[in-house]
Amino acid sequence: MSGLSVVRATFLALCLLASSLAASVAGAADAPPGSDPVRVETGPSTGITVRLGEDLASLMDDGTARRVIPVVGRGGVQNIADLLAGRGVDMAFVQLDALDYAQTQKLFPNLETRISYVAKLNYVEFHLLARPDISNINSLTGQVVDVGPATGSTAITTARLFRLLKISMIPSNDEPALAITRLRRGEIAAVAFVGGKPAPLLRLANTEGLHLLPIPLTTDVVAAYVPSRLSATDYPGLVPHDAPVDTVAVATGLFVGPVPTGSDQYRKLANVVDTFFTQFQTLLAPGHDQKWAEVNLSSQIPGWQRFPAADDWLRRNAAISDGEDLRTIFMKFLDERAKVTGGQQLSQEQKAALFDQFRRWQTGQGAQNN
Repeated sequence: MSGLSVVRATFLALCLLASSLAASVAGAADAPPGSDPVRVETGPSTGITVRLGEDLASLMDDGTARRVIPVVGRGGVQNIADLLAGRGVDMAFVQLDALDYAQTQKLFPNLETRISYVAKLNYVEFHLLARPDISNINSLTGQVVDVGPATGSTAITTARLFRLLKISMIPSNDEPALAITRLRRGEIAAVAFVGGKPAPLLRLANTEGLHLLPIPLTTDVVAAYVPSRLSATDYPGLVPHDAPVDTVAVATGLFVGPVPTGSDQYRKLANVVDTFFTQFQTLLAPGHDQKWAEVNLSSQIPGWQRFPAADDWLRRNAAISDGEDLRTIFMKFLDERAKVTGGQQLSQEQKAALFDQFRRWQTGQGAQNN
């Protein structure tokens, strides 16, 4: 596909997105009297959170007063800012490393007390698309790598990952579709992109002659991110059948902003959370995004507080919380194994990270990647 064709395809996608948003606005205008929809901000349309937002919307819509409307956002720091400022946003998808970045850089005062998480969700994979002459990630030293918007999720993940690998590159900040066009012209060395596999961007773009670079799974990298792989099943024609590409994955979460307990806003969000958790199993059925299979509603996000209504639901339904019994058994196994082998006891955070990796393997990730 020529660069002009990519531009045309991108324009068509934007037109379709605009039509979808217009339909959402029209639907909101036609909402029954007294309805008060919840707006959930997703990441950019190039990622999968738009699809997850649509799944939530279809789950919540009861045909009367309860509605969830997805709002396409920019991701990264901007989603956090929109959540804190209100701006018509009640909930937002946020990558956890973007959240850590905002906290360590002190971008928002007292952030840990102003937002809370509903649930830790799925993982999104790091993709590094490169020119044919770039043989490995070390070859990107001193080269231009596009990372998308400067405070977006991809830019934050890429900067941290390259810092862990001690590789110095030159970032550029084009939108992904344009960046891939520039990459094919040889104007830049690589394009970084964080999105749940298989990412629609890489499925639709012309990647002929390009290839995905493996990410070295060093001790520092594995301590910060969950190891993953990109396979030929994910990207036919881009990844060889016999040579899956090592990479890392970033956890995401669904967050709410500062909401006074007992307020109408709190009750509205509590109602959405109750429906989401109670009917979660329906999201695992065909017709919904496969990334829901990675979600364990009882998983915690260390260092951050859970939205009280979500915490209350989990306590009331402890016996049926997805994966909780399995988590308990898994933690007990790790403790007993350490005693038998004389190994060092793992911290709660280390055990949680291992359990998350196990869950990814259990839901088919490992079977696909072997």
